[in-house]
Amino acid sequence: MADKGYAYADKVVTTDWVAAHLNDEKVRIVESDEDVLLYSRGHVPGAVNIDWVADLNDPVVRDYLDHEQFERLMTKNGIANDTKVIFYGDKNNWWACYALWVFELFGHTNSAIMDGGRLKWEQEGRPMSREVPGSQRPVQYQAPERADYRIRAFRDDVMKHLQAGYPLVDVRSPGEYNGELFHMEGYPQEGSLRTGHIKGAVNVPWAKAAKAEDGTFKTAEELRHIYEAGQGLQPTDNVIAYCRIGERSSHTWFVLKYLLGYPNVRNYDGSWTEWGNLVGAPIEK
Repeated sequence: MADKGYAYADKVVTTDWVAAHLNDEKVRIVESDEDVLLYSRGHVPGAVNIDWVADLNDPVVRDYLDHEQFERLMTKNGIANDTKVIFYGDKNNWWACYALWVFELFGHTNSAIMDGGRLKWEQEGRPMSREVPGSQRPVQYQAPERADYRIRAFRDDVMKHLQAGYPLVDVRSPGEYNGELFHMEGYPQEGSLRTGHIKGAVNVPWAKAAKAEDGTFKTAEELRHIYEAGQGLQPTDNVIAYCRIGERSSHTWFVLKYLLGYPNVRNYDGSWTEWGNLVGAPIEK
C-alpha cells in the first residue's frame, strides 16, 4: 500500500495479498460484519468469524472482554501471539476496524485491514467458502491486561479534552450531528435523551474515508484534504473520535492513526449513547 502514501502502509493489505496467504500458518483471516448472517452464506476461505457483540463484549458488564476472555477467544480461533491477523467485513470494513481496535486494547498490533473488505473480494469474483475452519495449529494465547488509556477515551477524558480545547471528531451523519436525528436512519435509537453533538466537535462522517464503488480507503492525499484542509486537523493534534457506540469512530481512529500517522488518537466508545444522557455534559446543535 506504499503507492497510496499511508504512514503505516503495512496496516492495509490488498485482496491479492490475502489470496496469496490463504494457507499461511502465520496468518489468520478474520471476518467481522454488521450483518451477522453474511459469514454463514460464504466467506474468504479459511477465515474465522468474530462477532462484535457475542465475541468482543462482556456478557454482563457494559465493557469489552477482560484479558482471560480474550485469551480464550484467541486460542479458540487459532490465533497465537505471533499471528498476523487480517480483518475484513461488510460496510467498508466498518466493523473490521472495530474488531482490530479491540484487539489493540490487548496489544495485538500485528494486524491489518484487507482493503475494500468483503465488497471488493466479491466484486473480483474470488472464491468463497462455507466451511468453518478449526485451529490451524495448537496455540495458547497469552494476553496482558487491557491497556485502554492508549487508544480508548472515557467520559472523564472527554471532559478534560474539552477543557483543554483539543479537537473532537464526530463521525456520525450530518442529521445526527446537527440534532435533527436521534440516530442514524435505519438503526435503533439506543436510549439517548438528547440530540446534537459534543460541544466544539467537527463533523466528518466516517464513510468519507472510503470509496463508495469498492469500499477501499482513499489515498493519504485525499484523506489529508478531508481532515486537514477540510477541518483543520494536524498530525500533532491530540484527537478523540466518537459516534453512537464507538463502532463508526473506530474506522476514523484507524484512518487517522495508521493511514495519516497521527500518534495521539483515541476512540470514545461511550460516544453519544453515553454523552447524550450525561447530566451537565455540554452539547451543541
